[in-house]
Amino acid sequence: MILHQWKDFSTDAESYTQEHFEKQVGDTFEAMCFEDNQDIPNFIWTKHYVVVIKPNTRMIKDVSFVKVPRNPSLN
Repeated sequence: MILHQWKDFSTDAESYTQEHFEKQVGDTFEAMCFEDNQDIPNFIWTKHYVVVIKPNTRMIKDVSFVKVPRNPSLN
């Protein structure tokens, strides 16, 4: 399901609001994608990036963000 409004999500280590996410990624939120019955999004689109949410599960549930440019230049 793709949402065009921010939906807060949490891990065991941190809670993510739109403001906190935008500050951490350094870009403006546009949309997010959740798979069925998941509390954490798989992808978040910002103005300049597609952010892949990678789960990091060891002792606690946590995530990392991988920023992929939406329109990479061909320099």
